[in-house]
Amino acid sequence: MSKTAIITGSAGGLGKGIAERLANDGFNVVLQDINEALLLETEKEFKEKGYQAVAFKSDVSKKKEQEELVQFAVTEFGQLDVMVNNAGVDAVTPILEIDEDELSKLFNINVFGTLFGIQAAANQFIKQKSKGKIINACSIAGHESYEVLGTYSATKHSVRSFTQTAAKELADKGITVNAYCPGVAKTEMWDRIDEEMVKLDDSLEIGDAFEAFSSEIKLGRYQEPSDVANLVSFLASKDSDYITGQSILTDGGLVYRLSLIHI
Repeated sequence: MSKTAIITGSAGGLGKGIAERLANDGFNVVLQDINEALLLETEKEFKEKGYQAVAFKSDVSKKKEQEELVQFAVTEFGQLDVMVNNAGVDAVTPILEIDEDELSKLFNINVFGTLFGIQAAANQFIKQKSKGKIINACSIAGHESYEVLGTYSATKHSVRSFTQTAAKELADKGITVNAYCPGVAKTEMWDRIDEEMVKLDDSLEIGDAFEAFSSEIKLGRYQEPSDVANLVSFLASKDSDYITGQSILTDGGLVYRLSLIHI
């Protein structure tokens, strides 16, 4: 019996890349997004490639809709095995200009959406009496905060925290919870970040901010969606069964963190 994975925010960008990799790995995939037109295009594309894929339009910031998403997956494919909480949004704002609307939008989607996804998936795994894997979208900004990305960085630090807490609380139920932390990828999100940074600095032209970040990557190139998808594929596989509570950097050598192990 094929396993089933939900990937939120998978109509495009990194989420689409993750969904396609999992489909190639043999998963039934449930595509989720709030952009219905793009979502249906992606579903059509996946089905034309022979993937077992269905689409569900919803808002991840709504707890009830996350529960409905999980129930939809179970109705379509019989059970749930992997939940990828990928959906997220960004904002580029100087610290003195961050307002309530920005905070509300980013925390609702990036943090509440991830938490509600964790809860919905975990409750289903427990109901099934099966092991399960929850995989969250963190970021290099969940390890280090960046100028004019204050709100985004705060949400990703929160995702990292919820990942650790959930891993500790759900381990005895056979549920692992991890996160992937992308760096600088050539996606629409980074195009938006680049454009907003240009607005804040008259000395920059379109592409300069992206180039500046990319130039710091030790492996010498920006990130592709497939780089992130490769890590998620591993985290969704049995090869990662002994890993939980980790927020793993996949950035080509941009952010470095020392882990101290006490023996």
